[in-house]
Amino acid sequence: MIESLGYRTDLMLLQLGGSEVSDRGDYLVVRTPGNPTFWWGNYLLFRTSFGPGDVAARVATFKAEFPDAGHVAMGVDTTEGLIGADGEVAAAGFEVETNTVMSATSVLPPARPNSDATIRQLVSDDDWDRHLALSLAVHRMDVAGYEEFAAARNATYRKLVEHGRGAWFGAFEGAELVSALGLVSDGGEVARFQHVQTHESARGRGLASTLVHHASEYGLTELGAKTLVMVADPEYLAIRIYRALGFSDNEKQLQLTLRPSGD
Repeated sequence: MIESLGYRTDLMLLQLGGSEVSDRGDYLVVRTPGNPTFWWGNYLLFRTSFGPGDVAARVATFKAEFPDAGHVAMGVDTTEGLIGADGEVAAAGFEVETNTVMSATSVLPPARPNSDATIRQLVSDDDWDRHLALSLAVHRMDVAGYEEFAAARNATYRKLVEHGRGAWFGAFEGAELVSALGLVSDGGEVARFQHVQTHESARGRGLASTLVHHASEYGLTELGAKTLVMVADPEYLAIRIYRALGFSDNEKQLQLTLRPSGD
């Protein structure tokens, strides 16, 4: 049993999209054969924090499980954000990301809803092409294979929608998609938000709060979810938007990454 609500819903999303999860006892192996450049679709999730000497051993375990990978990605099943051997992790060059896992069982209307944009689900080829373009514009990364990864992820999101696992919503100004997000469920009582993004030129207009509220109402009614889950960067302004809509902080989620050499 995975304790972290963040990782439980991560694994739900990944498995619905075709990823494979294998239990090795002390850790889980997560593989995404359809998107090998997806770092957080190809990683190890350890059940405990790091102890002395664990960093080198766990890196070796990762390389044994993913011999062709250029990256190293490891999660820890903690709800408190406890790394353990912090000094060893830092010395090994890991980037450590600590996100806030939030949840809501009901939502409040946004204080400044956007009434100018058209809010609707993504349906057509053009919609999904625009979604990929938005993703590449919002998340600019000079990393080898990033565009390939983004295109494969976009295709996976579309497959989830077409298989009835949720919906992707967009805010359109004319024909232009300026903000988007997804909400996914496996049919149980929990639905997870995914990939909330707004184009830089369209920020500050209430688009994200309007979209999150709209999708939340969909999740609590159409999807039949009892709990909505959102994972957010605690240092980014969007977390204040989610709190204002009724989401509360539940736990901290740890992700440790070593980038491929040269990136």
